[in-house]
Amino acid sequence: MKRIVVTLLATAALPLLVARAQNMDMSHHHDAAAPAAAEENGMGLGEIMLFQQARHIKLWFAGSASNWPLADHEVGELKEGFDDLQKQLGGDTVENAVGGPIAALEKAIDGKNRAAFTKAFDQLNAGCNGCHQTLNHGFIVIQRPTMQPYTDQVFKPQK
Repeated sequence: MKRIVVTLLATAALPLLVARAQNMDMSHHHDAAAPAAAEENGMGLGEIMLFQQARHIKLWFAGSASNWPLADHEVGELKEGFDDLQKQLGGDTVENAVGGPIAALEKAIDGKNRAAFTKAFDQLNAGCNGCHQTLNHGFIVIQRPTMQPYTDQVFKPQK
């Protein structure tokens, strides 16, 4: 029953967030005005983090399936999201928390090394949780996903 509820929530919420982001023309903001533009259009930290969580889940399942092109894509998307968070928060909190694990994930993906991927993914989780602690959101705890909510996407590598 829990799996059905989680799948229904993910299925219902993600399309709404995607449509919202598309309507806001949020494609790859990488300038100083991006944080202001994001907040003007209603894209706050919470919304960015929802997208990050979806990317995090997809990254796990792509790497677990040794689908390295998809894992590479998802880690790139995570990096962009972390850049957006860094711009909104200022300082170097995000980079300090996830910069090393992201680099380790990229190296593991480039080397198609599943054991290194798993280790780096766990380091990313620890970095995320450390950042949440630093920002007084320690009640948000990230872990390896336990079920795959994206039933419409194939994670196994295609020949």
